[in-house]
Amino acid sequence: MINKIIDSYRISFSGLSRETWLLSIVVLVNRCGYMAVPFMSMYMTQNLHRSITDAGLIITLFGVGSVLGAMAGGYLTDIWGFRPVQIISLILSGVFFVLFGLVANFTGLCVLIVLLSFFVEAFKPANSTAIAAYSSPENLTRSYALNRLATNIGFGFGTSVGGLLAAINYHLLFWVDGVIYALAGILIAALLSKGRMIRQITMNMEEEIPGISPWKDRFFVRFLIMTTLYMVCFVLLFRLAPVYWKEEMHIGESMIGILLGMNGLVIAVFEMVLIQKLANRRPDSFYITAGVLFCGLAFMALVVPVGFPILLAAAAVLLFTIGEMLAIPYLSTFVINRASERNRGKYSAAYSVAQSVAQIIGPVLGGYMAAEWGYDKLWILLIFISFTCAAGFRNLFQRNVGLR
Repeated sequence: MINKIIDSYRISFSGLSRETWLLSIVVLVNRCGYMAVPFMSMYMTQNLHRSITDAGLIITLFGVGSVLGAMAGGYLTDIWGFRPVQIISLILSGVFFVLFGLVANFTGLCVLIVLLSFFVEAFKPANSTAIAAYSSPENLTRSYALNRLATNIGFGFGTSVGGLLAAINYHLLFWVDGVIYALAGILIAALLSKGRMIRQITMNMEEEIPGISPWKDRFFVRFLIMTTLYMVCFVLLFRLAPVYWKEEMHIGESMIGILLGMNGLVIAVFEMVLIQKLANRRPDSFYITAGVLFCGLAFMALVVPVGFPILLAAAAVLLFTIGEMLAIPYLSTFVINRASERNRGKYSAAYSVAQSVAQIIGPVLGGYMAAEWGYDKLWILLIFISFTCAAGFRNLFQRNVGLR
């Protein structure tokens, strides 16, 4: 039995290219440096003594910069190639992290947060395109799963260390983030081969090429709408559920931290093996739909009227994590497979925009509804949205079985 388990993990992590591993190591380093953003609101209110309204504006502007950065990063990737876009965006992100920690003027902070988030987000479409370039078609989903594994490990480590640094001095967050982001850019410049550069593809930019823009691909636009709805639910479980557990279910902060940490732990231990086991058994669209359904089941666990609060919260996290492991890697794979060599950056950017839009509108609308209607009505609405979204994905893919 033990040997079978060991073999399952060995097979799950084997066969991936050297560049795929290197990109995941870079993402691991990069996410270890994602310390300042989770503490941005606390930095504004506790260190700079600004109002919660000012802190909210900074977070909103971060989202605006993210949308602009995702779009620009994708378009520049298709023009310059994924390697220079990753290097430039990482190094400039590091510079703006340091500058943000040095400025106290609120207007200056508003400008810097847009520039900072612009370059932070511009990295993602280029990185997603690079993963596809260095992966074989049969290993593409596992390559994205490995990248997600690195993201989760790095984010967990970064937020933990970030809390310790914030307790000492908030400015340390920005200096450490700046150094680590710049280091990640240098690692790509030094270790990542040029690979298949998109700019090497010659084409007449004035020539009309069908489907060159993802926004002209009606099927893909409908896919993005469904993705945005799912991501809104995704964001709200992590942003509002902890407040609900504290205020309504009277679960302590330490236990809430354990519950949230359970998400990353389960993903780190099981996702790569799960993706390997599911390979070629069913269409990718089946797992996307199933993942979104599990999201709805997670919200259902929050409205169960009886039971132990901690067990219900743990059930919600577990159901949601299963859904995340099923949906997210296959969503990323679909986006890349839908695109061509000429427009992978643009398609990756459009996917990143959908995620960024959900990050902006989800917390604002969810917080307003929770305050006006109560949490139970919000969870019921999110159950409806999740199940509707799953039906939308199923209908979308069934109508377009023959499409790329």
